[in-house]
Amino acid sequence: MRKVVVGLLFAVGLPILLIAGWWVVSDGSTSFFWPPLAEIVRVFPKTWQGDRITADVLPSLARLGLGYAIALICGIGIGAAIGLNPRLRAFAEPTLEFFRAIPPPVLIPVIALFAGYTGWTAKVVTISLGCLWPILLNAVEGVRGLDEVLLDTARSYRLRRRTRLLNVVLRGASPQIAAGARQALSIGVILMVVSELFGANRGLGASIVQFQRSFAIPEMWTGIILLGLIGFLLSVVFRFVEHRSLAWYRGLRRTDRRL
Repeated sequence: MRKVVVGLLFAVGLPILLIAGWWVVSDGSTSFFWPPLAEIVRVFPKTWQGDRITADVLPSLARLGLGYAIALICGIGIGAAIGLNPRLRAFAEPTLEFFRAIPPPVLIPVIALFAGYTGWTAKVVTISLGCLWPILLNAVEGVRGLDEVLLDTARSYRLRRRTRLLNVVLRGASPQIAAGARQALSIGVILMVVSELFGANRGLGASIVQFQRSFAIPEMWTGIILLGLIGFLLSVVFRFVEHRSLAWYRGLRRTDRRL
């Protein structure tokens, strides 16, 4: 119990210090662009309720979830195929590295030309492309790093291809795939906002821009805080899922340390 309390204090200690520091420093501020934190907190509930939640926040999160899911499925599938085939890996890796080096926000105008500036398609495609590369490349490295003895053993036991793929290949590469998926999640949140800056009139990113253009500065700050809270909650959910799904890996590492 004491360990849990100490861990909780460490987890919330820095955020509390930062909020307290912001509150004290901004208190009594007369700057139009740097309002007191008390004012931002006061307008937060009025800004993010009712229609703004259903018309802006939820659609943004739905696009993020859809784009991230597409990237996850494509990244793991293509990554496993490339990782298992040395020739395909040698053929595809230079191209993958080239596309990974291109910042996804640069592609937004190009994607919008084909998919349109309004609607979901361009935004979902942008999020999927941005999230794809860390998942795909980590999946390739995870599969390539599998112990050959393990793969040979699975073959010698004549496991079915599907069983071998799910229980040996993807399970063995899952720690590295999880690392890529965690990195992709933060990229997805960034692209969710950036994709709504181009021609969108609804959405979380579009709302923040509208607040900025109409000089509703406290409301603009509430949007930025809401984005941070969403990113934090998504991170907590991801860590929970990762903790449960990779329990076997943590147990394996503890056993290795004891030997």
